[in-house]
Amino acid sequence: MSGDTSEFEPVTKKRRVEHFHESINDVEMQQSNGNGSAAATNGDIDESLYSRQLYVLGHEAMRKMAATNILICGVGGLGVEIAKDIILGGVKSVTLQDTKLTTYQDLSSQFFLREGDIGKNRAEASLPRLVELNEYVSTTCTTEAITTDLVSKFSVVVLTDSTRDEQLHIGDFCHVNNIRFICANTNGVFGTLFCDFGEDFKVTDTNGEQVLSVMVSAVTKDADGIVTCLDEKRHGFEDGDYVTFHEVGGMVELNECTPRKITIKGPYTFSIGDTSDLSDYTSGGIVTQVKVPVSVVFKSMRDALKDPEVLPTDFAKFEQPYQHHICYLALSEFQKTAGRMPKPYNAEDNATFVNLCNQANEAFGLGLEVNTKLCEEFANGCSGQLVGVQAFIGGSTAQEVMKACSGKFMPTKQWLYFDCTEVIPQGLKEADCEATESRYDGQILCLGKEMNAKIADQKWFVVGAGAIGCELLKNFAMMGVGHNKGMLTVTDMDTIERSNLNRQFLFRSWDVTKMKSDTACNAVKEMNPTINVTSHQNRVGPETEKIYTDDFFADLNGVANALDNVDARSYMDRRCVYYKLPLLESGTLGTKGNVQVVLPHVTESYSSSQDPPEKTIPMCTLKNFPNAIEHTIQWARDQFEGLFTKTAENCHKFITEPKFLEKQKSGGALIAILEGLRKDLGADKPSDFTDCIRWARVLFEENFHNTIAQLLYNFPPEQKTTSGAPFWSGPKRCPAPLNFDANNVEHLDFIVAAANLRAFNYSIPVNRNRDFIKGQVTKVTVQPFKPRSGVKIAVTEAEAENMNNDDDNDSDKTKVILEELHAKMDQLRTLNIQVADFEKDDDTNFHMDFITACSNARAACYRIAPANKHKTKLIAGKIIPAIATTTAVVAGLVSIEMYKMIQGLNDVEKYKNAFLNLALPFFAFSEPILAPKNKYYEVEWTLWDRFDIKGDITLQELLDIFENEHKLEISMLSQGVCMLYAFFMPADKRKERLGMKITELVEMITKKKLPSHKRALVLEICCNDSEGEDVDTPYINYSLP
Repeated sequence: MSGDTSEFEPVTKKRRVEHFHESINDVEMQQSNGNGSAAATNGDIDESLYSRQLYVLGHEAMRKMAATNILICGVGGLGVEIAKDIILGGVKSVTLQDTKLTTYQDLSSQFFLREGDIGKNRAEASLPRLVELNEYVSTTCTTEAITTDLVSKFSVVVLTDSTRDEQLHIGDFCHVNNIRFICANTNGVFGTLFCDFGEDFKVTDTNGEQVLSVMVSAVTKDADGIVTCLDEKRHGFEDGDYVTFHEVGGMVELNECTPRKITIKGPYTFSIGDTSDLSDYTSGGIVTQVKVPVSVVFKSMRDALKDPEVLPTDFAKFEQPYQHHICYLALSEFQKTAGRMPKPYNAEDNATFVNLCNQANEAFGLGLEVNTKLCEEFANGCSGQLVGVQAFIGGSTAQEVMKACSGKFMPTKQWLYFDCTEVIPQGLKEADCEATESRYDGQILCLGKEMNAKIADQKWFVVGAGAIGCELLKNFAMMGVGHNKGMLTVTDMDTIERSNLNRQFLFRSWDVTKMKSDTACNAVKEMNPTINVTSHQNRVGPETEKIYTDDFFADLNGVANALDNVDARSYMDRRCVYYKLPLLESGTLGTKGNVQVVLPHVTESYSSSQDPPEKTIPMCTLKNFPNAIEHTIQWARDQFEGLFTKTAENCHKFITEPKFLEKQKSGGALIAILEGLRKDLGADKPSDFTDCIRWARVLFEENFHNTIAQLLYNFPPEQKTTSGAPFWSGPKRCPAPLNFDANNVEHLDFIVAAANLRAFNYSIPVNRNRDFIKGQVTKVTVQPFKPRSGVKIAVTEAEAENMNNDDDNDSDKTKVILEELHAKMDQLRTLNIQVADFEKDDDTNFHMDFITACSNARAACYRIAPANKHKTKLIAGKIIPAIATTTAVVAGLVSIEMYKMIQGLNDVEKYKNAFLNLALPFFAFSEPILAPKNKYYEVEWTLWDRFDIKGDITLQELLDIFENEHKLEISMLSQGVCMLYAFFMPADKRKERLGMKITELVEMITKKKLPSHKRALVLEICCNDSEGEDVDTPYINYSLP
């Protein structure tokens, strides 16, 4: 989106009625809300709401979605999950069709139905709550039967809870009429999804990955031209990708050429076809990946039933999807003839079902060997509904709907089958799974009454109530986790922001600024009033261990993380390892998601493996030689921090904290702070907004003209290196100074943002009048640039590091500046200095306006393509792209793994770690990795093991225990950062400590009393074996008396 769209006023939201079908009256259809589109009438998209999703889908895909009408047939647990995710996504309209009435079984997973809705039409009862999800989406319902006349009004049709005859009838009609058709079903622990988007469906972006761009160092002139990239980084392209070029020297025919298909030759090379008739390559160039649309051909459901193309979801069950294909064909026949589902563990129904499977295999000419055991397993496990399975299939289906609307990402070809039979308890009988006329009947039919009772007594800690947290809480509430003697405890220290509403579905617009944990708990309590849930507003960390004590964790059955940062995840992981608690870890990044199962004494923990460190931009590149927009954005972000945060903070603290300067290190850092204070509290201190404009204009000149001119003075465009090569080549782009032009929109953007931020710092009223600012800035006179000799400019990272560490310690200068500042302290105390703490999601605070304008001005100096405010926010704000579909899928998988933990399963083969990418689509399930084993003598141990020592004993007694019982000599002993004992200590100190109690020793060294809530100390040890060799051992858990 272009930068000037920020000036548009917000869209006015009006309630209106819009009939899509003349035969449906106001009773049958209830119109909901909004203007029926995620996009405003002027084509803009509400970025304050959709910002995180926009980074996944992009503006073009979002605009296509905002013009699409969707029909969802069946509003059970699966249908409502699909509807939720699509409405949150921002399509034009969603119509819910259902003829069924609410039953107790629906309450097991249909989170927008209540007990008071039993006997009411499911679509009508759910509509008011679905309407609240997104004011931009027209949400309606109808209770008429599904017909081709109804279907013809929509671009995308989704069937759930439907018969095979309905699926074939509607599927045939959609295929002929180019209506995107999706069919999804969940049955107990089984689920399926089918897509038919027609015989020529165009996909504009198959994977959703960012377009790659790398610098060129050479291109051969040959029948098969080879491109060599700079060896700074691998090109990252794949065979079959298409690329184009710009800024190529010599072989200019490549610049802006029609995309060329490439063949990979190596990590830094690839071929682009015939270049023999092109000019000779001389220098430079940038090669950029081009996303070329592809056409995908779909078969109708009728044809796909006979010749299924299946997307594998679990490679450990590679053949099972085809067996499940047969089972679903048989299930349709069973329901048609019996008028019901097979009874779990009923021998007669099992036999009938297996027979129907054999008939289906023959009738559809599938030619498979029917697996009787799998068919019986299907018959036993297909009754009832599990919310986790519906979340997985529902989220996946909603993503397919978005693909159908937008052409963004590769659709599922064409069948997807999923099962989680591992959750079914062993030894179930027919009587165990009989319905009880309760809201948990859907779960009881699958898992039995005993398992349902276990779930009711569970006590779990949910850490985080954001996107994943909301989905987990919804699932846990439907499952009934803790609804008897158990409890769900939820903590989240954040408040609700508008940008959360697009995917954190428990929150509404009127909840903005409220605490997430409180609001989420209240919402799930409405979904299931029997649930026991407690909300906290605490950060998890060492500072809250007096709240989340040993007793708190001892009372838990497990922990589910729903966090967005590695530090908090790692902390909770350590807590779970220490308390030997199961942990369910999960995360999302756009369409990608993962689930990790951490099982005490069995698997590795979250912290056992780490992602590679985030790449940083070299300092010299950032300061002097940027070559990509990411470099200029980071530079602009640093400028913001230095000018409006750190400088203002220093001024404020100098005025209000008498000992502020005493806390600063002496030398260059102190001099820099003092010189900044002298300027900002002296000559540069503004008295009105006009002074702020003048300051901004001088800043522009210094940053984008003078600094660049000085760089070119030091290194002229024709500069050569010592080897005779051009200095300005490869990653070094030769810049050009900018001449300020008040009529240049981007130049004025910089002045407006910088002046207003400066005004904010000094509590001067802001001014948004661009005409006034333009008039004033033209009156500002700046001093002409004069190059300075002897200015050092870092060319390498080592030089930049050395210059950064230069220590200028001029005590005379320090004294002079301090005297100047103290002389006017009375006057300075009248100032109200405000610090601009970076906030990316407030479009009124000028933060992103400044960073965008600043980055683009620097990019103009270096001939780098600019970035709009949307892209700049992604990079500067380090935003994690997010979408409701992935969150739903991941939370569904977490809920499924929780069932296994509640049963107490210790067989790692029963559990599934997951990695998925809905864009491709790709699913990979694997067994959790076993905890690595260590060894001393013949004793094997893992991260879950420790030495448990009880009783308040002396240090000497502790050493004796290890020597006598474990044949280990403790050479060093520490608690936290405190060294309690070491073999190299002076003899008198060692002797003194050996006779002290461990608790006394800790209190003496830390100079703190042990907290009353602490039940044990963690003591780290280094040990030698009987041969005097160092050995790795577990830590000591020292229980306090």
